[in-house]
Amino acid sequence: MKYDVVVVGAGPVGSTAARYAAMNGAKVLLLEEHASIGSPVGCTGLLSTRAVEECDLKPSDEFVFNSVRGAFVHAPDGQCLPIDGKRTKAYVVSRKNFDRTLAVMAVEEGVELSLKTRAIGLEKENFKAENGKRSDKEKNSPVKLKVLKNGKLETISASVVIGADGVKSRIASYADLGKPARVLPGIQIEAPYASEDSDFVELFPGSSAPGFFAWTVPLDEKISRIALAIEPGIACKSRHCENSPLFYLEKFLRSNPHVKARYSGGMLDFVVGGIPIGPQERTYSDGILLAGDAAGQAKPTSGGGVYTGAFAAKIAGKIAAEASLEGDTSASRLSEYDRLWRKGLSKELEIGMKIHDYMGKLEDHQLNELIGSLNSPSILNTITEYGDMDHPSVLMRKLMFSGNSLRLMRAFGTFIKTLF
Repeated sequence: MKYDVVVVGAGPVGSTAARYAAMNGAKVLLLEEHASIGSPVGCTGLLSTRAVEECDLKPSDEFVFNSVRGAFVHAPDGQCLPIDGKRTKAYVVSRKNFDRTLAVMAVEEGVELSLKTRAIGLEKENFKAENGKRSDKEKNSPVKLKVLKNGKLETISASVVIGADGVKSRIASYADLGKPARVLPGIQIEAPYASEDSDFVELFPGSSAPGFFAWTVPLDEKISRIALAIEPGIACKSRHCENSPLFYLEKFLRSNPHVKARYSGGMLDFVVGGIPIGPQERTYSDGILLAGDAAGQAKPTSGGGVYTGAFAAKIAGKIAAEASLEGDTSASRLSEYDRLWRKGLSKELEIGMKIHDYMGKLEDHQLNELIGSLNSPSILNTITEYGDMDHPSVLMRKLMFSGNSLRLMRAFGTFIKTLF
């Protein structure tokens, strides 16, 4: 039960990290607490084209239900901002099949997979360096991971443990690495819904989902995933504090005229979960790395975490393997992972958080005005050309320096200047 790298959590991030560790020469074990990969589902399954590519996949009928090219943004007063990307921008996927595809790829690379295996504890011997230096043994002190496998207690020894175990990461807790800055509670149903155009998702910002937004994602013309997430602090500013996403979803389904006219009632599936935004100060320690939702790497603008998580997972797998084989899994050596993923993602996550905070605090009448001001041919053309689910800063920069800058400044106030 000795491994170079043990990855906890066999979602897209964990499977990708495990695969890259194996590709870089490590002996790898991938743990999943559930009896099957991809269950239960806690995600809408709307993946940008870049997210699928980042996972080293091509779109396939095995996991793609539908492709999406744009969005209808519905203001609280009912006006609609149509954003047409003119080409496929995202895929609506079966997360069960998507996750299983990635797990198979990891196994084919030599990764051992252990299902029904739950991490319940972690031990690592702490050494005090003398004169600022550690011995070779101290630099590679193994992590002892306690697990329940099929209900039986076992101990696994690893040079590096990668925590890819989601928003409620046990590995982050055991390693005292803290939690993401915020977690947005969310809820989703899959239900009969007559989509206006199955090539478009629908977004509903405003008081329907305080601090974030509601959305519908079409699987086809007749079935959609209907969901929302909220910012608890903002949701509780009203006189009647209500932090339950279910409360807002039920209200949204019965009171939004557009949705009410298309929703047939009932549901085919129901999931709840949390969206972690704002990474921890550190995503590494001696023998430990965090990736994906465990590291708060989800995009604050959309809540999506597959692209960012897969990007970080590749780095985590490579660094973990190299450090293990070098015999130095100290925090100092593993900090390279933290530096590299932040170099690639921190700018977008920081700008995304600013956008999230700004948009989440707008009142319905302000959102009506903002969405109305964006509904001009020239601005829509700019959005079509430069809109990017994974890199919102590109569009914001283009808008700021476009011929519509004065119109946008009136809509956004001075906020847009604070982004750069």
